Amino acid sequence: MATDKNILAKGVKYLSGALPLLFLGPIVINSAFKNEKHPLYPYILGLGIIIALSAMFLIFKGITTLVKSMFDGDKQGQ
Repeated sequence: MATDKNILAKGVKYLSGALPLLFLGPIVINSAFKNEKHPLYPYILGLGIIIALSAMFLIFKGITTLVKSMFDGDKQGQ
């Protein structure tokens, strides 16, 4: 059971890119809800939701890439 190190590094990069977005998304959403009367409220809220969704997508891609690097390496030798 060999691990493909290049694909593993790619998965870790995805997860490290998701880490700041995990903190930034809720901060932006909370900031938008504190200023509901501001004219830019819907745009800031939308930006926060997009940031949070992109963090979830990067976590999904990172975990699937990590799993692929660990378990799909066996099929190359066959």
